[in-house]
Amino acid sequence: MGRLIYGLNVSVDGYIADAQGNIDWSDPSEELHQYWNDFERDTVLSFYGRRLYELMSAYWPTADRDPDAPPIIVDYARIWCDMPKVVFSQTLTSVGWNSRLERGDPVEVVAKLKAETDGQLEVAGATLAAPIVRAGLVDEYRIVIAPTAVGGGLSFFPSLPSWISLRLLENRTFSGGAVLLRYEAT
Repeated sequence: MGRLIYGLNVSVDGYIADAQGNIDWSDPSEELHQYWNDFERDTVLSFYGRRLYELMSAYWPTADRDPDAPPIIVDYARIWCDMPKVVFSQTLTSVGWNSRLERGDPVEVVAKLKAETDGQLEVAGATLAAPIVRAGLVDEYRIVIAPTAVGGGLSFFPSLPSWISLRLLENRTFSGGAVLLRYEAT
């Protein structure tokens, strides 16, 4: 059985994007970018919703061809393109870059694939994560708190039917002031 991880850069007030959908405030330092590169390198399957997939696929498949791209960007581009992805969408007709399109219920599909897959799995994006978090399928949360308050927007955690008890696994401070909090759901 796989271990499902939900992790993102988050403002100090708990948002992954501001009220306009902007995430520029969360621009990672090179050290933090390397952390996420290593995390993705260890991921055997990633789950994406349509919006985040479209955002990522608009940039990463060609980012390694930019002659001015730093090595950390080139590395992530190659990791992202090679990583197996399941993309949930009712409107897309096709997906690329080692992805497969899924139209089924995210909770049912993620539960099935989690049971069938060994290794680290990732749910990418707060909108897709919401029903998966509520269903109790997430084993670990990786919250990287950026030293910025945005005042509103898309929250990391959805509204919950009850508390989720967590146990701290790790905390770490990155250059630039971002702080990683890794929690295991208990």
